[in-house]
Amino acid sequence: MNKNPCVELHDLGQSVRLDTINDGLIRSGELKRLIDAGILYGLTSNPTSFKNAIGGNKDSYHEEITRLAGAGKAAEEIFEELSARDIVRTADLLADTFQKGAPGRDGFVSLEVPPALAFDTDGTIAEAKRLWKKIQKPNLYVKVPATPAGIPAIEALIADGININVTLIFSAPQYVTVAQAFQRGIDRRIGAGLPIDQLHSVASIFVSRLDTSVDKELEEKAKNAPPAEKERTLSLRGKAAVANALHVWEEYRAHFFGPGYQDRRKAGARPQWLLWASTGTKNAAYPDVKYIEELEGPDTINTTPRETLDAFLDHGKVLGNRLDPEIENARRTRQVLADAGISLQAHCERLLSDGVKSFSTAFDEMMAVIRERSVALLQRR
Repeated sequence: MNKNPCVELHDLGQSVRLDTINDGLIRSGELKRLIDAGILYGLTSNPTSFKNAIGGNKDSYHEEITRLAGAGKAAEEIFEELSARDIVRTADLLADTFQKGAPGRDGFVSLEVPPALAFDTDGTIAEAKRLWKKIQKPNLYVKVPATPAGIPAIEALIADGININVTLIFSAPQYVTVAQAFQRGIDRRIGAGLPIDQLHSVASIFVSRLDTSVDKELEEKAKNAPPAEKERTLSLRGKAAVANALHVWEEYRAHFFGPGYQDRRKAGARPQWLLWASTGTKNAAYPDVKYIEELEGPDTINTTPRETLDAFLDHGKVLGNRLDPEIENARRTRQVLADAGISLQAHCERLLSDGVKSFSTAFDEMMAVIRERSVALLQRR
């Protein structure tokens, strides 16, 4: 009997996670099935996924919202109770994976600090500590965005011994600041004589959104170009995201698998694992498993939407390490894009800003949904 492709990926050194958590997935037993089958090795959440879970199904969370609203809880308090409950249940389902899987890479669930804190270092630190204490699970990551205010928060939280999932990373230079912040946090713990062997972190690189953004600019450039130039320009569509991800991959290997990290490893530190995020294909013209198959490789994680996971289980192929052999091609692609007047850095900076706004909007919309449902449910009592 052939292994499912997620097991094959895990054998290669890459763990698959799901980018959403919801009550139905847990209560139905579907999440346990996916974990037991070796399909999922972790899950993550964000304001958009929780908004969709809480607001998408009128029966979802019905009893809990009624109970909490009836107890006089505000929308923010209701959300915290609902999300904490789902995170704890998911962490428990992943406990065996956490104990037996790849240390720091398997068995984790992520909960994000409120997006309104994206530009508030002290607020992020305080909220991350509070969530860490509230959940009290060793296989929890607290998600912190890689904004300028988030970078010092990451260092401080790692120094305090809190597992961190750094989110909304788009470019290689941005990734380097994250890796350095993690290493400074590790060094502070080593200097203070504090344990580091149970401290874990991942750096989440958002992938597919870059192709969506760059493709639009390429199409705009091609509109009035001569035929040959138009063809060359349009041929670059769908290539920026993976080329950019492989730039991050190079930095990752240099920062955590080179001689500069050896002393920390000897002291018990683990790498800050690299995680491919936003790997659902947004352009129907591209293969639906593009950002899984093209980013297969060791010492990594791929967090994917459910529809992409199902597609990969149905017809995905594991072809081995697709990262190292493609480094030179990725460098050439980045140069060709630059020669065509495409600034990947400018796109990445805009995507970071857009990502923070998107999560903030989703969070506000979720609060509105909870308020509306609270009133409606209480009126029916």
